[in-house]
Amino acid sequence: MKNICVFGLGYIGLPTAAMFAHHGANVVGVDVNQYAVDTINQGKIHIVEPGLETIVKQAVDKGTLKASLTPVHADAYLIAVPTPFKGDDHEPNLSYIESVSKALAPLLEKGDIVILESTSPVGATEKMVEWLTEERSDLSFPKYHEPDNEADIFVAYCPERVLPGKVVEELISNDRIIGGMTKESTAKAKEVYRIFVEGELLETNSRTAEMAKLTENASRDVSIAFANELSIISDKLDINVWELIELANHHPRVNILQPGAGVGGHCIAVDPWFIVNQNPNEAKIIRAAREINDSKPSWVVDKINAEIDKLKDQGIAKPTVALLGLAFKPDIDDLRESPAVNIAQTMLDADNANILLVEPNIEQLPSKLVSGKLIPLQEAIDSADLVVVLVAHKEFTDKILLESNQVINMVGNI
Repeated sequence: MKNICVFGLGYIGLPTAAMFAHHGANVVGVDVNQYAVDTINQGKIHIVEPGLETIVKQAVDKGTLKASLTPVHADAYLIAVPTPFKGDDHEPNLSYIESVSKALAPLLEKGDIVILESTSPVGATEKMVEWLTEERSDLSFPKYHEPDNEADIFVAYCPERVLPGKVVEELISNDRIIGGMTKESTAKAKEVYRIFVEGELLETNSRTAEMAKLTENASRDVSIAFANELSIISDKLDINVWELIELANHHPRVNILQPGAGVGGHCIAVDPWFIVNQNPNEAKIIRAAREINDSKPSWVVDKINAEIDKLKDQGIAKPTVALLGLAFKPDIDDLRESPAVNIAQTMLDADNANILLVEPNIEQLPSKLVSGKLIPLQEAIDSADLVVVLVAHKEFTDKILLESNQVINMVGNI
């Protein structure tokens, strides 16, 4: 297992590729983004992740990590590409996995292993095997319902379970679910991850591994939905939700999470819908949690607009509003599914205030926010009639900065 090819060099694929390379494997990372490929080959990174750039540079300088637009033969192929929705009905889009399957199929040789890491609906690994089989009828592939059967190619599903901002640490220390299509596939996948994983390698089958990943994120989503719903109720009853939660959490068996502007990211905001899509009549709590969290940004917008109306009543014709934070969680640059981005876009479209955007982790705004203005924190604070804290970035935690401004605080610890 000295030669590894990783498809997808984003927030999971690049750290994974770098970690294998750092621990002695020869790694080729494949991506369709020419900028990402060029940046990595310079020993730099195109994402924000503490500690990652040092590891990438060392691996590139040593020659154990290379980025490319085209795949090469390897002993192990890891797939870490996106699995977005097809449309508004939350149907999973597996086209990226299909494309990778067809791209790597010609390279396969007997004894190779293909590992899917992309968060996927139950059965996605088996679907991947179907695509591989269509391309390589000369090879035999494992079958889920025959866990003891022998095949030319090993296949497994091994989801990531890391926290953005701590990926480098958690890739090594976290336990890992190893879901092989067959028992031999599970054993072979364990060999791959043991190259650098110090946590426990938990054996199961591919379907259970797929569902485990979705279950972890759905569980978090349900817990966050409770906190978000509690914040809405508390606001209606004129109760400080942060104080309420702090008091309730003194109960020895209660641990309520912190509410916020919504839920974002490519995991918690997306994965539970995969369960709902496959089980529409059974996944009632999971659906309700998704709907609560998806609706929270609209509630925040209503709160902002109510304060804007108050400012207009005070004689400010078009108030200036500073929105602090665009990422989906603190201290990262990831804007995927970010509720803060949706709030900003809604406020820009409404055009009932001058909107200032503050996001210290990015250098330019995404295309949907091009009509906005990205400015430094202090400039926004000095200019704004109203400050809205949407994300708890470390740069925003100095209360002195906010004392002279009217503040809507959606994160609690500012």
